[in-house]
Amino acid sequence: MSIELVYILIILFIGSFIQGSSGFGFGLFSMGLLSLILTVKDSILLILGLTILISIRILIKYYRFICWKELIPILCAALVGRIFAFFFIGQFGTSEMMKQWLGFVLLGLVGYLFLRPKKELSRLPFSDHLLFPVLVGLAGGFVGGAFAVGGPFFVVYFLMFYQDKRNYNANLQVTFFLSNLFTLIMHGLNGDVTPKLSLYILLGSLAVLFGVSIGLKWFERLPKEFIQRLAYSIVLVAGINLLIFS
Repeated sequence: MSIELVYILIILFIGSFIQGSSGFGFGLFSMGLLSLILTVKDSILLILGLTILISIRILIKYYRFICWKELIPILCAALVGRIFAFFFIGQFGTSEMMKQWLGFVLLGLVGYLFLRPKKELSRLPFSDHLLFPVLVGLAGGFVGGAFAVGGPFFVVYFLMFYQDKRNYNANLQVTFFLSNLFTLIMHGLNGDVTPKLSLYILLGSLAVLFGVSIGLKWFERLPKEFIQRLAYSIVLVAGINLLIFS
């Protein structure tokens, strides 16, 4: 087993543990590290492919808490965002400036979440408008397809609307599963999934299944408030990473 493969498997294990214990974070943790030895495009496809597997593992446990009717607007918008991301990658690649802008967006988002008054209502004044989930879905879908770090948009949305952490996690994973599967199919039909990448996805599946299973045990034991702080901290680290290393 090569040093490169061992490095990849360690990253995938830690990232999947984070996602199992907080509901997201696999892409945020893994993207910057994987892109040090793989191309950005291969890193994205590896993360998206394995996120599908992680989401399935989590949904096996929490599928009863899916709210399909409420998912339709944000999910449809996310798929449209993924179409734009597919053409963005093909046309422009991954711009360093875009990564820096993404870092600023993440830092601004997590700054608001950490600093807002505790007495503030969890929902924003316009969050009940139909346009809100559509905009969140478009943004999260595009960023997830173009950089594999679109999770924060959906995390903030579902944490805002669901008090039960099981509803939050189930709906989040359905969004990840369907949008990532959609993106992977588009890239597969375009010939972007190479034999080497397929091997990494196959071997990486063992690491992520082990990591997410351990993470799920922690998810059951942790209160929602701690999961929120953990999730927001992941976003903060991801934003700083994008600004420093891009």
